[in-house]
Amino acid sequence: MDEPLGQSWHRRHRRCILVASGVAALMVMLAFGMRQVATPSLVVAADAIVIARVERGIFHDTTSLLGRVEPRDTIYLDAAEGGRVRQVLARSGDRVAAGQPLVEFTNTTLELDILSQEARLIESITQLQGYQQQLEQDRSDNAQALALTRYDRTRVDRDLRRVLPLAARGFVATKTIDSLRDELRAVEDRRAIQEARGRRQARLSALQQPQIDTQLATLGKSLAITRAKLDDLTVRAPAAGRLTAFEVELGENRNRGDRLGELALDTGFRVVARVDEYYLGRVRVGQRAQIDGHGGRMALIVTRIDPQVTDGSFSVELDFAGHEPAGLVAGEAVRGRLSLGADRPAILLPAGAFLEASGGQWGFVLGGDGGRAERRPIRIGRRNAEQVEILAGLAPGERVITSSYDGWDAYLRINIR
Repeated sequence: MDEPLGQSWHRRHRRCILVASGVAALMVMLAFGMRQVATPSLVVAADAIVIARVERGIFHDTTSLLGRVEPRDTIYLDAAEGGRVRQVLARSGDRVAAGQPLVEFTNTTLELDILSQEARLIESITQLQGYQQQLEQDRSDNAQALALTRYDRTRVDRDLRRVLPLAARGFVATKTIDSLRDELRAVEDRRAIQEARGRRQARLSALQQPQIDTQLATLGKSLAITRAKLDDLTVRAPAAGRLTAFEVELGENRNRGDRLGELALDTGFRVVARVDEYYLGRVRVGQRAQIDGHGGRMALIVTRIDPQVTDGSFSVELDFAGHEPAGLVAGEAVRGRLSLGADRPAILLPAGAFLEASGGQWGFVLGGDGGRAERRPIRIGRRNAEQVEILAGLAPGERVITSSYDGWDAYLRINIR
């Protein structure tokens, strides 16, 4: 007796399987479509972006320098006394010697004021000198009076000794002897008074003479300074060098303290450069740098760092290591590189404007077909003007949009048209 053949489970439920598969595929398509709609995206043209590839290579730990050549030592030239420019004796760019006249001013008010001050000082000096002469005259008069008193004592004493023997014999009256003795006592008293006066005069002179000398010296210096103000109407070069920014016109008026120009001394040059504020914590005194120009590469060394950040950069000063090249000109623009550390192997990405918006914390990485780029967190290390060291988030061979991300903060995908 024939028995009916049983159908397999797949054959019996084929229709259900087909229906379930269709439903699953539809759900996947719906989910993908919803994800496409829910993910914030932006469409950009391919020619409006820059794409770079992540590669393994050697990271050069340097940063670019943009600076200018400046004189090592500069003296600012100011008008010590203002006035009207009477004569211009040098021009900007001229080489001048120490003490060479540069510009002459005329100032009638100053000249009259100096004459008045000079007259008052001379009057004070004359009074002190007169008092000094009076002290000397008093000393001289006292000395003459004392000398005369001593002479009178000697004369009276001699006369008394001569008549005493005669008085003993009765040839000279007692009245004459008494008169000579009275005169001798008077002379002795006068001598004592004169000697005391001389001592007082000497003490007074010892006290006042140094004061008079000091005051005369001070007045003499004041007089010299006052007269020197007239010399200040002529501005002279304080040292040998080259004049720069010396813009003075004949006949113009300048006030006291006005900046007339600068004098670059013959002590060599230095380079003042600006460095991106990102490297503020890594630049150190003593680091080496190189600039190109004047037929070769010139080595420099960092000597000073100004940590004040202005417009996203700070200033460093560099001296030439070794001999300075010939032909350097103040104000000359230079470009170069500053070494911050040793070179080492790393995963690298070319530097680009995307770092400004993302801060190196994320980037748009292209997919395999290159039609879209997904936003991905990344972590960067050191960087220079051309390279960025990748520490995490990117692998060699991947492609990244490195142009500007301005306005892309809200998007997770970039569709490239």
